[in-house]
Amino acid sequence: MKKKRVLIVDDSAFMRRILSDIINSHEDLEVVETAKNGKDAIGKLDKLNVDVVTMDVEMPIMDGIQCLEWIMKNKPLPVVMLSSLTKEGADATLKALEVGAVDFITKPTNIFKMNNDDVQMEVTEKIKVASQVRIGKRTSIRRTYKTKVDSTKSIHKTFNTKLNKVVLVGTSTGGPRALQYVIPYIEKNIQGSLLIVQHMPAGFTKSLAKRLNDLSQINVKEAEDNDILMPGHAYIAPGDRHMKIKKVSGGYKIQLSTDKPVSGHRPSVDVLFDSAANEVSTDILGVIMTGMGSDGAKGMVNLKSKGATTIAQDEESCVVYGMPKSAVNLGCVDKIVSLQDIADEINKIVGV
Repeated sequence: MKKKRVLIVDDSAFMRRILSDIINSHEDLEVVETAKNGKDAIGKLDKLNVDVVTMDVEMPIMDGIQCLEWIMKNKPLPVVMLSSLTKEGADATLKALEVGAVDFITKPTNIFKMNNDDVQMEVTEKIKVASQVRIGKRTSIRRTYKTKVDSTKSIHKTFNTKLNKVVLVGTSTGGPRALQYVIPYIEKNIQGSLLIVQHMPAGFTKSLAKRLNDLSQINVKEAEDNDILMPGHAYIAPGDRHMKIKKVSGGYKIQLSTDKPVSGHRPSVDVLFDSAANEVSTDILGVIMTGMGSDGAKGMVNLKSKGATTIAQDEESCVVYGMPKSAVNLGCVDKIVSLQDIADEINKIVGV
């Protein structure tokens, strides 16, 4: 198989060398060129045939976001961002994913940990997957958000407090952008709670929750231990924490844990789905969206066996058709829908 050609864009010569060594060690990847900033990268992209780009977020002269915007407009290519583990890094990464980056890799605080086997595997796996993603002209996210009711004090007056359904959403690669096609279009008086597992590191999920909350009619937050499920609310599992549902007197609450990763993931979609299948007696809607791997597929089988309604994102609208495909192949999906239609399906099934 022909090796995928990679351009590395990073202002650190040391990082360019480390990444080159890691990428070139993979039998299916090769670094064809490096660039020290966005402007340098644009000049080289005009002359190079490249399959995938790794892009540092913070660089002088032209940063990663500016360069990414140029790439998406002028020479659409799969881009994997490199981000620092800071709030600023998380915010910038979410912006990059919204602009069109396929995925991101977090830089360890100690740069020498880049030589860790797990880090190297993450780097090469994400680049390889990204190189296979078809990047066309990106569909702009609809901007028809309604005014949000911003009163948590009068919550019982603002929202219907009857919890008719629990909606469970699992997603990974491509998820942060895909969620912007879904969560902002959930009706504010929906009679259900949404629980979302998005594979992201600790810290990044808080920025994701804030971003979605700012855009949405419902209230979106990073889940906290013992949160009581409320209709018209969405709860995002914190990075590095499993999220489960526990039945309590009069309703349900969230339990967070640092139990060992499941299939390499914490949070895990399977963990959320399995807990709901075991604990929730009200109606359940399970949704599985774009993502690499198969997390959530077995859990969806469990949900289906307990009478849940299940939907999966279709292949055409997925960045990576891994998680939905695995669920479909197990025969546990009731309906396959386009990303643009998922919010409408949730509103219709759950009711307002």
